[in-house]
Amino acid sequence: MTAVMEARGLARHYELRGGVFRKGLTIKAVDGVSFSLNAGTTLAIVGESGCGKSTLGRVLALLEDATSGELLIDGRPTEGEKSAKDPALRRSVQMVFQNPYGSLNPRQTVGRILEEPLAINTDLPASARVDAARAMLAKVGLRPDHYGRYPHMFSGGQRQRIAIARALMLNPRIVIADEPVSALDVSIQGQILNLLMDLQDELKLAYLFVSHDLGVVHHIADEVMVMYLGRPVERGATEDVFERPLHPYTQALLASRPRVEVGSKAPRPLLTGELPSPLNPPPGCAFHRRCPYAQPYCAEVRPEPRQVLGRPVACHYAEEIAAHQA
Repeated sequence: MTAVMEARGLARHYELRGGVFRKGLTIKAVDGVSFSLNAGTTLAIVGESGCGKSTLGRVLALLEDATSGELLIDGRPTEGEKSAKDPALRRSVQMVFQNPYGSLNPRQTVGRILEEPLAINTDLPASARVDAARAMLAKVGLRPDHYGRYPHMFSGGQRQRIAIARALMLNPRIVIADEPVSALDVSIQGQILNLLMDLQDELKLAYLFVSHDLGVVHHIADEVMVMYLGRPVERGATEDVFERPLHPYTQALLASRPRVEVGSKAPRPLLTGELPSPLNPPPGCAFHRRCPYAQPYCAEVRPEPRQVLGRPVACHYAEEIAAHQA
């Protein structure tokens, strides 16, 4: 089965100009990301703030160009002059942003917000655009009379429903959700997550779900990719990663989440220190200064992802960690 989206060594670097007394610097916000995503599944991208997950989301949504690597949608490359001019390619992937209070135009009615993608990208007549917008309102759980109202008249949860509806107006195959529930009350988060899952089942959507909330990720994701300082350190099925994390950073992330457990389990290492500056990343393994398993070799050689227990892990001692958990 052809993946709806595939990344091969994807990178996004930013060049900072130097001054009279300093040379220019390169920020490697995303540096070598590879994965494949199938229809009807959800891949969650997790990590601390500054790990590059939101930048990766913008590159995957075709809002920013990759510095290097390859991104394919339905097996077709997104780079190159021919691909860049293909509107169908860009319509196939849409984005839901984090803040429903800032992502909607306050001067437009809900109806106009939903119709705008159709007006720009299709030849549908006005009456058909109105019908499509009203139908989408119903699909995301809003009433027909909401069509003529403005965003400030809605709650945060309702605004995020409008944002989801806008993302679906062009019938995309892939939706990239960047922290879509983090700005909402906990009582509303579950409603939005359930809506996303229902829409996925109905429309066979593929989701890329960017989040720092591991509880939300555990609820919605089929696969998890853990990022640290722009690079994936572990990727695998959600239950496998949560039950048996093989990278020390993944272990520390899971240990830091609040949970209630019955019975005793072996303690996992807590995350200490701060994420290094992407302007001056550590040599070797970027995590070695915070890692409880670090050895001198870790500061010298950067580990590349390799298969351990059937999933890619970028750690020199992943096999030893796996054996210790057995």
